[in-house]
Amino acid sequence: MTLTFALIAVLLIAAVAGFLGRSRARAVRDGARLNSLPIYHGAYGFLWALVPALLFLAIWSPLQGRLIEDAVLSTPQGQALPAFDMARDAITSEAYEIATGQREAGFNPESTALAPVYQQFINRYGGIGGGFAILLALAGAAWGLTRVRANFRARAGVERWLMGLLIAASMIAILTTLGIVLSLLFETLRFFSMVPASEFLFGTQWSPQMALRADQAGSSGAFGSIPLFWGTIFIGAIIAMIVAIPLGLMSAIFLTQYAPAKVRSVMKPLLEILAGVPTVVYGYFAALTVAPAVRDFGLSLGIPASSESALAAGLVMGIMIIPFVSSMADDSIAAVPQAMRDGSLAMGATRSETIRKVVLPAALPGVVGGVLLAVSRAIGETMIVVMAAGLAANLTANPFDSVTTVTVQIVQLLTGDQEFDSPKTLAAFALGLALFVITLILNLIALTVVRRYREAYE
Repeated sequence: MTLTFALIAVLLIAAVAGFLGRSRARAVRDGARLNSLPIYHGAYGFLWALVPALLFLAIWSPLQGRLIEDAVLSTPQGQALPAFDMARDAITSEAYEIATGQREAGFNPESTALAPVYQQFINRYGGIGGGFAILLALAGAAWGLTRVRANFRARAGVERWLMGLLIAASMIAILTTLGIVLSLLFETLRFFSMVPASEFLFGTQWSPQMALRADQAGSSGAFGSIPLFWGTIFIGAIIAMIVAIPLGLMSAIFLTQYAPAKVRSVMKPLLEILAGVPTVVYGYFAALTVAPAVRDFGLSLGIPASSESALAAGLVMGIMIIPFVSSMADDSIAAVPQAMRDGSLAMGATRSETIRKVVLPAALPGVVGGVLLAVSRAIGETMIVVMAAGLAANLTANPFDSVTTVTVQIVQLLTGDQEFDSPKTLAAFALGLALFVITLILNLIALTVVRRYREAYE
């Protein structure tokens, strides 16, 4: 029995339980007045049959894979496999794919011989897990059907189930965030046990390449993160914002204050399409169109310009985040009461003066919050920087030079097969934790600004 078959059986049992619960409640209603509608009695039986069984399958599914692997390796065929982990993993992976029908034969003869053993334990543990899930569904269905009575508050029971599911969903999100933070923190502490925190936080040289022997050149890497964070700020928080803030804010002002309704209904969706363009497309645009143009522009001014520059990446990144700034500014400006505009115009102010002295000050908290959220989005961008700004960790204020960012270096450090016991690889976790803290601080500042200076209008 496979877990897929068990899942289908559980769904059928739950559907039958819901139908029978509703039917029995209708039969009871003919002789007495029900506390809850028949549909709630059916939903109560459906949830009791479905949720516990699905929860068990969700727990058993990853556990089953580990049990099968341990059982296979404990057999004589498994113990005869090579001791080298990579070779053994390749053989067991091929054997599992053969056993599950994903391929007909493997490259290693051992995998073909091991496939029947895998098939045996897959059937055994699949039968155990699937059978228990079906029994659990039947027990839940029976319990739900026994509760069908005239005075039973089935609606309250269904609401308790739904409340529990909502709490579980929120706890999954919270625990996932906590797990990410703890994993980053644990690996970061390992990194700081090898590299001083002062060097990482205040160093100005970034060269994480570690030699295999002490007599090789560059046997000790440099892990100063200042060039990386400066490149992140330079591209995402300076150049990109110089592009995004004026264009986004002026777009929002035009669409809310000047554009006719028909023009706004067309231009606003077109503007928001920019938010749905994949970042790799922006990266191609930056590398093939903007970067050569920026280089030629710099050379025409007599400034040495790299083919991969901070200016090219920042310009395209600014275009990418225009919808974030424009959307938040649009909502904030639209929330300003029309009476304030009419009062300003009635006192003799022009439309532009009303916008500058009445509308924008009233909408400023939302605009600032949108800008900070856009900065958080920009400093986490990777593809545009990889394709347009380069990989060189330069501490420079020249926008025509090549720079890199934190996210790009994380990708470089974790690309390929890596052993997580060297400072080079663990540096990626330290960079990730620092970037997480910076982004969190920016988001908290944005929320604080919006809440503190938000105006409530009737």
